[in-house]
Amino acid sequence: MSWKTAYRSFYYETAEEPEDIHLSAEKTALLVIDIQNTYLERPDDPVEAARWAPFFERMDSIVIPNTARLQSWARERGIEVIHARIACLKTDGRDRSLSQKKPGFNYLLLPKDREDSQIVDAVAPIGDEITVTKTTDSALTGTNLRMVLHNMGITDVIVAGIFTDQCISSSVRSLADESFGVVVVEDCCAAATEALHRHELEVINMIYCHVVSSAEVMGFLSAD
Repeated sequence: MSWKTAYRSFYYETAEEPEDIHLSAEKTALLVIDIQNTYLERPDDPVEAARWAPFFERMDSIVIPNTARLQSWARERGIEVIHARIACLKTDGRDRSLSQKKPGFNYLLLPKDREDSQIVDAVAPIGDEITVTKTTDSALTGTNLRMVLHNMGITDVIVAGIFTDQCISSSVRSLADESFGVVVVEDCCAAATEALHRHELEVINMIYCHVVSSAEVMGFLSAD
């Protein structure tokens, strides 16, 4: 199934197929969100480890390898590769947003210099690639990414990373509200479960972004 007909929600199941996407290398950025060491740490509790096993399998076998390939493709073609990660500036986390201070899964205390807050080596920044540090879900809210993209003349953003239903969705909506063209690469993203992943892609597709595969997005680059 083509990206033009996949991941349709109720709102768009009868809509016409979208037009072809054409990306210009100099006006496009690849934004990789929150693929950090902390999210690859297996739980000590065997029940929790089993519950999260499908997520870790997807990260190891699909998301990280595909994202690394997508980054290499982007770098070779002059597409700006940008990184976002969750990390607080204060060791005690006083600077975190409220959502990261609440108890539960989203409670995050990741001081910026600690190992678990660092980006996974396989998809880490190279050279002078920009990394924005956030204590929010959206990579635009609370960072200077919006200004950076505008200053570099970026009009379109390819998005990869985790979690599809949280920081990916929030970042995509923020980018769309700022009138960037957004493409989400479904096989470079993951949620805790496949059901959550797919549901969120259906929610954001065609209104906030277009959901595509890594193979498809590589065909969108225009010859400059």
